[in-house]
Amino acid sequence: MSKKPINSGQKSDGTFAPGNKLGGRPKGARNKTTLAVEALLDGEADAITRKAIEMALEGDGAAIRLCLERLLPARKDSPVVFALPTIATALDAVTASTALLSAVAAGEVTPEEAGKVMGLLTSHKQLVEICDLETRLQALEERDGNNGTA
Repeated sequence: MSKKPINSGQKSDGTFAPGNKLGGRPKGARNKTTLAVEALLDGEADAITRKAIEMALEGDGAAIRLCLERLLPARKDSPVVFALPTIATALDAVTASTALLSAVAAGEVTPEEAGKVMGLLTSHKQLVEICDLETRLQALEERDGNNGTA
């Protein structure tokens, strides 16, 4: 048995349908609980932060973890370092991808990192090809213009 909409503004899965009159919470509106907590902490943030630091310095593991997470958040990305040749032509992109695969095989780069770099290489190769085509087209147009043909 399928769920029936509670009212005309909702779809059968309970979410609001596009363009409904009920609309839900306006964009940018903040959660009441968040506002209440911010009001409670207003003016106390410095004291709480100082206390957390003191507890961390006294050896409290949870406080240490909290302070470190705020000071040194987990990196979502990191630099990938390996030898990559210059890419000026589409053929250079093949050489670069070969170097990338060699770096993966040698354990210098993880397969996940290589996938991201390969995406960059592919995009760059396409730009190089487009630039090459544009240069060739411009040369043809100039040559045809100099010969008097249109």
